[in-house]
Amino acid sequence: MEPTRWTVKDMREHIDRGYIPVFIDTRNPKAWAESDVKVPGAIRIPLDDIEKRADSIPRGRPIVTYCT
Repeated sequence: MEPTRWTVKDMREHIDRGYIPVFIDTRNPKAWAESDVKVPGAIRIPLDDIEKRADSIPRGRPIVTYCT
């Protein structure tokens, strides 16, 4: 599957239609700690740890990653 880039507006429209993805926040710990913007329920996995933690990512739903 090819990655798809969505805007916040696109994502909102999908969520409103019941399309609820798994959100993965890939920001590094410093960027995450300094931010006041966090998606409720997002899984925090810094980009450098994605491969090591791939088994902990829920399956069966679309996955949306985001960063700074």
